[in-house]
Amino acid sequence: MKTIGILGGMSAASTALYYDRLNTQARARLGGLHSADLLIRSVDFAEIEAMQASGDWDDAGRALNAAALGLQAGGAEILILATNTMHKVADAMLDGITIPFLHIAGATAAEITEAGLKRPGLMATAYTMEQSFYTDGLRAAGLDPLIPGPEDRAETHRIIYDELCKDILRKDSRAAYEGIARRLAEAGADCLILGCTEVGLLLNDGNVPVPVFDTTRIHCDRALDMALA
Repeated sequence: MKTIGILGGMSAASTALYYDRLNTQARARLGGLHSADLLIRSVDFAEIEAMQASGDWDDAGRALNAAALGLQAGGAEILILATNTMHKVADAMLDGITIPFLHIAGATAAEITEAGLKRPGLMATAYTMEQSFYTDGLRAAGLDPLIPGPEDRAETHRIIYDELCKDILRKDSRAAYEGIARRLAEAGADCLILGCTEVGLLLNDGNVPVPVFDTTRIHCDRALDMALA
């Protein structure tokens, strides 16, 4: 099994989901006492969030590049970035990286395409929904992403940063997310991308009216495929 380097902390809540999923799936696939071979670099999300809010993406890219180089030097053989939003700076992060990198949007687009679906709704941070770095990748894969309206985008973003990143799970926020997902389906979405690694804390196949593609699950499972290949 190859060593998977996880660049996380954005947020710590999502990185915990990655750790759990990778180990659970390694045991399910290999049996016995097996777990995933992991190397984790978890950054201080308060610093990254401040860069996001101020639009200082260049500094954010440099910070993640330093962390990624540390994972590579530490023995990681595969690199994953345990966040959707910070894939905005993936190119800068990969400067000097020679190990394989699994892009979360590419992995998700591949799974949607394999399912024969075309028009995913996208619930994520405002950066991911409103900027082109993520949706352009989906379009390049032949998909036609649909994002929520302005009020729903603002509420999706608020719940992520004010609650989910802090491990706060509220029934009213779950209901709000269910309403947003329902409106996307009514607008023509044939599936839903949980496009922030924390959104799966509130939404799943049981409370969304269309097929759900959880980027955390997909990213972990395809990284494990690479590690076991």
